[in-house]
Amino acid sequence: SWNPVTENFGALAPIYGTIVTSAIAIIIAVPIGIGIAVFLTELCPRPLRRPIGIAVELLAGIPSIIYGIWGLFVFAPFLQTTIQPFIIWLFKGIPGLNSLFAGPPYGIGLLTSSLILAIMVLPFITSITKDVFDTVPAVLKESAYGIGCTTWEVTRRVTIPYTRVGIMGGVMLGLGRALGETMAVTFVIGNAHRISASLFAPGTTISATIANEFTEADGAIYTSSLVALGLILFIITFIILALARYMLLRIDSRTGA
Repeated sequence: SWNPVTENFGALAPIYGTIVTSAIAIIIAVPIGIGIAVFLTELCPRPLRRPIGIAVELLAGIPSIIYGIWGLFVFAPFLQTTIQPFIIWLFKGIPGLNSLFAGPPYGIGLLTSSLILAIMVLPFITSITKDVFDTVPAVLKESAYGIGCTTWEVTRRVTIPYTRVGIMGGVMLGLGRALGETMAVTFVIGNAHRISASLFAPGTTISATIANEFTEADGAIYTSSLVALGLILFIITFIILALARYMLLRIDSRTGA
């Protein structure tokens, strides 16, 4: 629990919210980003390839507070009135899933912030994946097409294996952005210091807690707790990036790079 009056500063709820929202965002953004990159490099008509690529890159430059305002006033009401009631009806009575999507449709909460984060990290993953797809030697693709492979087979058996290190780098960049995002998440997550199994429930993250509480920290313990939260976020990010680096080294060793 988090109660400044009693000087009880529990960090579990912000840690839980940070990990859950970032994980869901990456799970959503990675397949969509790779799919867009495949479309731009393999399927998109040449006259449209550059405009669409520029549009995707411009999305990465939108300030996070704009995403937060849009999420609060446009996206969250849409989820509350349309998407969340349908999801509740769809999974009602299914063990496990009904508790994951239980509770009243607030609009704001863990799921909303995860979707906003997914939209925010999508341009990074798409742009980097597209760039690494462009590095695949044409002779490899032409050889695959020459033996009768389809576009999907070339992508799955040639392009992705050849560029998986670069794809992993793009995913880790997106994950780093999701872990540290502050303003957009603060707008739509609900800022409630509690842990709930339901993705519809309000929650909080480490960065949102620091942003909301730091100006009100009027004691040494209060301030120290927020600084400790920042240190925890640094440690989480460092561990994830270190694991990613280890995975990249394993991939390099297997491919003989």
